[in-house]
Amino acid sequence: MKKDVNPLTPLESKPPKLSKPKNSAAGIPALISTARYGLGNMGVLNSLKNLAKVNDFDGFDCPGCAWPDPDNHRSFAEFCENGAKAVADEATMNRADINFWSKWTVGELSQKSDHWLNSQGRITQPLVLMPGSEYYTPISWNDSFDIIADNLVSLDSPDEAVFYTSGRTSNEAAFLWQLLARRFGTNNLPDCSNMCHESSGVALNESIGIGKGTVTLDDFNSADLIIVVGQNPGTNHPRMLTALRDARKNGASVISVNPLTETGMKRFKHPQNPIEMFGLGSSIADKHLKVKINSDQALFRAFSKSIIESGNLDNEFINDFTDGYEDYRKLVLNTDLDEISEITGISTEELTQVGEKISNSKATIVCWAMGITQHKNSVATIQEIVNFLLLGGNIGKPGAGVCPVRGHSNVQGDRTVGINHKPSNSFIDNLEKSTGIIAPIKHGYDSVEAVRAMESGDAKVFLAMGGNFVSAMSDTNRTSNALSKCQLTVHISTKPNRSHLVSGKIGLILPCLGRTEIDVSPIGRQFVTVENSMGVVHSSKGTSKPASKHLISEPSIVSGIGGALETRLERSGIAWRNLSENYDLVRDLIEKTIPGFENYNQRITSKSGFYLPNPPKDSRTFKTKNALANFFSHEISCMPSSDKFMMMTIRSHDQYNTTIYGLDDRYRGIRNGRRVVLMNREDLVENNLEEGDLVDLSSDRESESVVSQNWYVVPYDIPRGNIATYFPESNVLIPLDSVADRSNTPTSKSVPIGIKKSTS
Repeated sequence: MKKDVNPLTPLESKPPKLSKPKNSAAGIPALISTARYGLGNMGVLNSLKNLAKVNDFDGFDCPGCAWPDPDNHRSFAEFCENGAKAVADEATMNRADINFWSKWTVGELSQKSDHWLNSQGRITQPLVLMPGSEYYTPISWNDSFDIIADNLVSLDSPDEAVFYTSGRTSNEAAFLWQLLARRFGTNNLPDCSNMCHESSGVALNESIGIGKGTVTLDDFNSADLIIVVGQNPGTNHPRMLTALRDARKNGASVISVNPLTETGMKRFKHPQNPIEMFGLGSSIADKHLKVKINSDQALFRAFSKSIIESGNLDNEFINDFTDGYEDYRKLVLNTDLDEISEITGISTEELTQVGEKISNSKATIVCWAMGITQHKNSVATIQEIVNFLLLGGNIGKPGAGVCPVRGHSNVQGDRTVGINHKPSNSFIDNLEKSTGIIAPIKHGYDSVEAVRAMESGDAKVFLAMGGNFVSAMSDTNRTSNALSKCQLTVHISTKPNRSHLVSGKIGLILPCLGRTEIDVSPIGRQFVTVENSMGVVHSSKGTSKPASKHLISEPSIVSGIGGALETRLERSGIAWRNLSENYDLVRDLIEKTIPGFENYNQRITSKSGFYLPNPPKDSRTFKTKNALANFFSHEISCMPSSDKFMMMTIRSHDQYNTTIYGLDDRYRGIRNGRRVVLMNREDLVENNLEEGDLVDLSSDRESESVVSQNWYVVPYDIPRGNIATYFPESNVLIPLDSVADRSNTPTSKSVPIGIKKSTS
C-alpha cells in the first residue's frame, strides 16, 4: 500500500464551513468577487485598464476558457467572473523574484499548496536548478538555450525528447513549437488535449470527419433544444450562461444532464442587467436529469429509441448523408428501457416523458465537456450522442449540431496548427513543402505514454510550453517519479507551480510574457492569434507593461532554442530569429501548411477574425473514409457495480484548471477547504459517517493500493454510490493505466474508490 506522501493540498486542520448550495449564478456576488480579486491583485488603475481590454476588438483574448465572443459586437464588459480572475491572476503585482527563490528550498516549496505557490506572483527571470542544489538560481537566456540544445543533441534518438504544450499557447508559438520538435526529429508532442477532449476528437473524426464542433454562437438563438451534458458552465464557461439564457428567451428548451445539479444550470443573474441582478434572474435548464456517473451512453440510447419509435426522423438526411443506420436502428429497438433506467438512475416514466419532448425538436444542439470525455467508454458515448443527432438531421443546419466545449483558451487552435502526436500524412507533406524539413511520420507519445516513457528511461528530456504537468496529469506520484528520472526538465511558465518542484537532474524555468502584456520585438509591436471553441481565429494584443524586463515571448523562447540547436547540428534552413521578430512570417508559414488559413495576415486584421472551414457545418460534407456521416453501433457499457464508490473529479468555483485562486466553492456552499468528498447522505448513514468526518480514500493498482489521507466528508445531492472530489488534489487516486478506449484519456470522471474513516 502506497500513501500520498506529498499531497497537492496540505492536510487541512479544520473542516470546511458549509452552507446551502446557491440557487442562482453570477449576480452581485460575482461582481463582488471580481472586484475583490481584481483590486487585490492588480490595484484600481490596472484593474480598470486590463478589464477594459479583455476580449475587446483591439485588446487581448481572455486567458481563461475558449467560449467564443459575439461575431460583430462587444458588450461593455465582455468577460465573466472567472475570466476576470484569470486576467488578475496573470497581471498580479506580486513577484516571485530572486528574493523568493533564494528564500525557499525546493523541498520547502514542495510542502506548500498549489494555491500558495500561485499566489506568489510572476516569475521575473530565467532560473536553473543544478544537480545537488536545493535552490533555483538565475541564469541568462543564452545559457538556458545552450543547456537545452546540449542535452537534446546528447540523446541517442530524437524520440528521447518530449515537447509538451498547454492550451493557453498562441497559434504562432504552437506552430513554432511543433516545428522545433519535428525539425529535431520527433512527433512526441503531448498536450492538454490528451487529458480532456482527445475522446471528442477521436469520436467526431470517425463519425463526421472533423474533430471539432459544428455550431456557432448564432445557432444557440435558433435552436429548439439544447442538451448540456457532463458540463458545469457556471464555473468553467460562465459566458455560456448568456447564450443559454438568450436561447430560452427565444423559445428553446434546455436540458441539463449531470450527477450534480450545478447552480449555473438553475438560474442566472446577468451582471450587466440590473433587473436580473436584483430580481430572480433567468431560468436556464427547464429539466435536470441527475444521472449516475458514466451512464450517459445509455441515456442517449433511450433518447434515440424515442425518436425512432416516434417516427420523427429526417429520412432524407439519413438516406443521403449517412451510413450504418439500419444496424443502429435494430440495436436501438432491441434496447430495454428498464435496463437503461437501472443504469442511469432515471425512472422509465421520466425517460419516456423526456424522450417525447426530445423527439419533437426540429433543431437540437448537444454540448459536453470532460464529464463525457474522461471515462473508459468516452469515444463510444460521444458517438452515441452523434447517432442521436444524426437521426434528426441535426448536423449542418441552423440551430443544430455538436458542441464540445473546450477549456483552455487556445487548446483547439494548438491542435489545428500542428500540436498533434499523430499528425496526418497531408500535414507532414504540407510542412515539408512550406518549410523544407523532412518531418518524421512515426507517431509520438501522448501525455500518458510520455509518463511511461520517462519512467522507463525511453524519454530523458521533458520540455513544457505552459501548463502544470504534475498537477494536471493522473497518478500524481507516478508522474512525479517519472519526471524526476529525466536528465533535463524545462518549463516555460509565468508563475510558480507544482511542476517546477519535480525536476530532472537539471531543471530550468523560463518565464514568458503573458497574454495581457505588450510584446515588442526589434522590429516593432507584435500580436498573436487564437482559435475559440467554434472555430473562429482572431487576434490578441497585449496592453500591459511586462512584469519584468527579463521576460520574452513564447515565440522568442522557442526560436532561441531552435537557433541554439541548429548551431550544434550544423544545419540551417529555418530563420528562427526572423520568425521570433516578425510573427507575420510565422502566419505565412501556417498559411502555406494548413488549409483554411488563406490570406491569414490580411483576414486576421478584421475585428472579429475569421471562421475556419467546417465541412459538416458548411455544406454537409463529411471527410470520413466513406465520405458519409457514420452511425456507430456500440453495445451499452458502464462501470460495473461493486462495493467501491465511483469518484468523479470536479473543479471549485475558485479555480481554473490547475490554477487555484482561493479555497471557496461559492455555488456549492463550501468555504475554506478543498480536501472534501461530496457524498450522498444515505451513503454517509450506511457507512457510519457524519458531516465533517475525516476519511481516507484509496484506489487500486495491479500490485498495490494508493491511499490519500484526511478528506472531509460533505453531504451533497449526488446519486448513491457516487462521490465527487476536487481536481487536481485527487489526481493521485487516478491510475495512470486507467484510460479511455482508443483516445488514451485518463478516466478522471469514473474512478473506483474505497473510503475508510481516518485513524491518523
